[in-house]
Amino acid sequence: MSTHPSRPFPPPSPLHLPGRRTVLLAGLGGALTACSSTGRSNPDNPSSPDSPSSPDNPSSPDSPSSPDSQSSPGGQSSSGSPTGSPTAGASAAFPAPAAWQPGPGELQPDVKLRAVQVVEAIGGWPPGGQGVAAARQRVAALGVDPGLADQGGPLLADAPRAALEVVYAQYGGLLADSASVLVVCRQWLAGPDGAPVSTGSTVDVRLSSGSPRWSVTALHPADPGAVAATLGDPATRVLAQPRIALPPAAVADVRSGQVHDAPLTAMLALAGTYDFEVSVVRSGHPLLVFGTDRRSDHPQGRAFDTWRIDGRAVVDPATPAELVDSFMRAAAAAGSYNVGGPRQLSGGATANQFFSDTTHHDHVHAGFRA
Repeated sequence: MSTHPSRPFPPPSPLHLPGRRTVLLAGLGGALTACSSTGRSNPDNPSSPDSPSSPDNPSSPDSPSSPDSQSSPGGQSSSGSPTGSPTAGASAAFPAPAAWQPGPGELQPDVKLRAVQVVEAIGGWPPGGQGVAAARQRVAALGVDPGLADQGGPLLADAPRAALEVVYAQYGGLLADSASVLVVCRQWLAGPDGAPVSTGSTVDVRLSSGSPRWSVTALHPADPGAVAATLGDPATRVLAQPRIALPPAAVADVRSGQVHDAPLTAMLALAGTYDFEVSVVRSGHPLLVFGTDRRSDHPQGRAFDTWRIDGRAVVDPATPAELVDSFMRAAAAAGSYNVGGPRQLSGGATANQFFSDTTHHDHVHAGFRA
């Protein structure tokens, strides 16, 4: 068992949900408006107001024959304050995160980079750079359709200044001519006193193949939903568990009460042995297994993806294979009927309990039945 020196994704304040424009407005005194695939077979389920129901990857439950997406070492974030709360008062230095870059082991890294660059252009701006018109100009400077800025949703807050950090960019689907990249990010917005307020989102970025670079065709930001009046014991314990790092949209998913107990209980079981960082739970994920007409487990709150284990990125070739493989087997032992990752594992309670494909090269997917 190893322990991270710090938790990169502290839980957000209940007053400010990632991606909830109305709540952030209230929390900032009305001044701001916040901020998988190919493998084995088993359908995931789409029924969330998240990404559009467009095809997902054909080879896993979150992929036509396997369920989810993956993660990589580049662009991780270890600093930042609880989502939706001021960092340290008006005198706090405004964050200036570095641009995300693909790390070792990524498949088609430029596809991910293209998706990330559009999200970074929309969600970060200098003083006075707020608004859709300014965002269109930043996106146009990348040589892509400036109209994509109109799809920025919660990233387009009415704040005089913003900074955006991409924690990880994971595949939600990767085919020969199309892809889904799930851009997991944290955003800081300048409050009335200029102090940074932390929030964040996950954006399902769709791309199509092209030369010399792939084209970004659509953005689908996460929509976690409102905070539940009450939460069950597993949800409360997951939010309080320091060995489970959740990004802003995933925290909001758990707080919404729309995540089933099975994946939450499995997370707690895994935390007994591993420190791990989740990329996606429910929102910000394609509704369908990419490239298929099968529903994904994610939008139904029945799955979670892990991109880093004990401080090691799943996608990184330097990460010991036995670490990732043991995590996958532990997820299966914790109740996942469909575990996907960078390698095809043998055994399992059923013939298709484990799967692997290009989409899951960068993360471990764990899907659960209701």
